Amino acid sequence: MKKYLRANNILNFLSVVLLSTTIFVSCKKNDNNNISSTPPDLTTKINSSVSGFVTDENNAAVINATVQFGTATLSTDKYGYFEAKDIEVIKDAATVTVTKAGYFKGIKTFMASAGKSAFFRIKLIPKTIAGTVNGNSGGTVTLSNGLSVNLPANGVVNAITNAAYTSIINVAAYWINPANADLPGIMPGDLRGVNTDGNVQLLTTYGMAAVELTGSSGELLQIATGKKATLSFPIPAALSSSAPASIPLWYFDEAKGLWKEEGSAAKSGINYVGEVSHFSYWNCDVPSSYVQFNCTIVNQNGQPLQNAFVKVSVVGTNSMAYGFTDSAGYTGGAVPNNSQLRLEVFSNWNCGSAVYTQTFNTTNITSALGTLTVNAANASAILTGTVTSCSNTPVTNGYIIMIYGNQSFRCPVTNGAFNFTTLLCSAPANVTVIAEDVSNLQQSTLTNITLNAGNNAMGNLQACGVTVQEYVNYTINGVTYSYTPPFDSLLYNRQVSLAH
Repeated sequence: MKKYLRANNILNFLSVVLLSTTIFVSCKKNDNNNISSTPPDLTTKINSSVSGFVTDENNAAVINATVQFGTATLSTDKYGYFEAKDIEVIKDAATVTVTKAGYFKGIKTFMASAGKSAFFRIKLIPKTIAGTVNGNSGGTVTLSNGLSVNLPANGVVNAITNAAYTSIINVAAYWINPANADLPGIMPGDLRGVNTDGNVQLLTTYGMAAVELTGSSGELLQIATGKKATLSFPIPAALSSSAPASIPLWYFDEAKGLWKEEGSAAKSGINYVGEVSHFSYWNCDVPSSYVQFNCTIVNQNGQPLQNAFVKVSVVGTNSMAYGFTDSAGYTGGAVPNNSQLRLEVFSNWNCGSAVYTQTFNTTNITSALGTLTVNAANASAILTGTVTSCSNTPVTNGYIIMIYGNQSFRCPVTNGAFNFTTLLCSAPANVTVIAEDVSNLQQSTLTNITLNAGNNAMGNLQACGVTVQEYVNYTINGVTYSYTPPFDSLLYNRQVSLAH
């Protein structure tokens, strides 16, 4: 499950694993110990799989975005979907990085678990020029939402050559509101950070900012050594009363996939103001200790609820985390230790009422809730059917795409048949279904149906009549491979390890 949070979110932990959307729960030798307040293990590797959808600021699919996962490089398809299987990654901080021209990087971090596959919904944020500053005199760029960036006079250099830059500076900036429902899809990492003592902690965010400086020719710029820029983060009204007078600042370390503490910001009216020595993603966060959590969510028939939206909140506070279950209904991640938590299951983050709620307490050891059964016959829908090719033979290499609201879901076709279980905000629901035959590069026409709670038999869909012409480029250990058309436009298969 993935998550989407707001206000003091505790962690984007559920994506495949709770988000596993953001942090996966993994089993390891010290699994029964409090895993916070210890240095991160960034050396142990494990083979892991990941999939997800990439959308833009308008929730439209982002096509041909580049996705980096371990040593695998792949592209999103026409639905914004990507998948990579059995790739070697850092176990405690596996990262998925999405790049697309005109957007800030979308980066997700998770704790990889053997035999589990992470699922993410990644929402890219536009890299829009908010204003310009003269390199000689410096100056301030302020966004309408209150985020401001102040650059010092003669304080910017070319990021590559380190040469002083004195011309016009383009400032691209974006404020990430911690109260927005789509925060987990937008923010980088998984809200774990390394503090100044070198230990990993769970973070509660009061706001983030993405900032990039470029020159007149598009060259990347940075703050000069010995100089400081000033960032002013607006504090949402809902968080103002709980916002501390001083809060640690954290920047996102792309190489490690974790936030790193550097400096602090002071509360000044309705803003947090602090100095930074370089630009990337910056975050105002309160750190805390955490333990791991995991569970598997199924419906009343024992079938896994795929891509269900899960929220875990600290009872009596605004702290919360969100995520999505994977295809096996599994989710997990980091949650506050020694706390009373409430787990809620939804169809998606726009649903107002949970179909399942459970309160549980954490201690200083892993909290494994096992299998949770959602007895919500009025909200659980099962979509079944068959898919045939243009020659009326069963499709053995294909999938179903279901579009529900502004979200897409994907289900593989196995031996010509599909069986997909999902939750509905309310029944009935209008959805669109598309069947694709990867081997023959054919797709069905769009089928609009009314999805009811319980069983929904679609009958046969013929993946024929619409040509699917795509390509996939991916890189393994520095070697680039191209398939046109691909044997599966959505799947990156396996990493080849040349040395151990």
